[in-house]
Amino acid sequence: MSAGRTVNSQSQSWGTPLKYVKAVKKFFGGKIDLDPCSNEYSIVNAETEFMLPATDGLSEEWNFKTIYINPPYGADRERGTTIKDWLVKCAVTHTKYKSEILALVPVATNTAHWKKSIFGQAKAISFLYDTRLKFLENGKDVGKGAPMACAMVYWGKDYNKFFDTFISYGAVVDISYLKGEVIGNDRQYNRLEIEIK
Repeated sequence: MSAGRTVNSQSQSWGTPLKYVKAVKKFFGGKIDLDPCSNEYSIVNAETEFMLPATDGLSEEWNFKTIYINPPYGADRERGTTIKDWLVKCAVTHTKYKSEILALVPVATNTAHWKKSIFGQAKAISFLYDTRLKFLENGKDVGKGAPMACAMVYWGKDYNKFFDTFISYGAVVDISYLKGEVIGNDRQYNRLEIEIK
């Protein structure tokens, strides 16, 4: 996970802080079926983990009941992917398999990937209270805070459970009324619409 930092040869793995791992596991009833972009330092310990950089989780099938993702926030120049590809995969997977998905992502409501893969697709968002969320650096709680606000996004059906679990961590907003709506006027980003059809 690059957590908004430039990806370079000395890049580190930016892991989910323990309090959020506990909240995600609580929400999913104690276990997580899939972490599609894990790493050797991850404390998520999902039943199935696609380990970056060796395994490209985007090219794998995500046919799992519960999925937690803390995607790389920067660009993967080798594979030509960015966070938008991970969010598209979340939305498409939820639609295709009815998977329950939680994603820890930077708040970027003005971007095309939020407009196409979160607004109109997800059920709810918890805008996290942490001023600068401290990701784990290579598995250790020694990092500086992220340079941006973060949110937990939920693609699923149980808004009340999501609210009860994540209201302690952030302002929870039900966005289900946006389901199916076209948000914004950015037509260049229509990959999700094509993949869902």
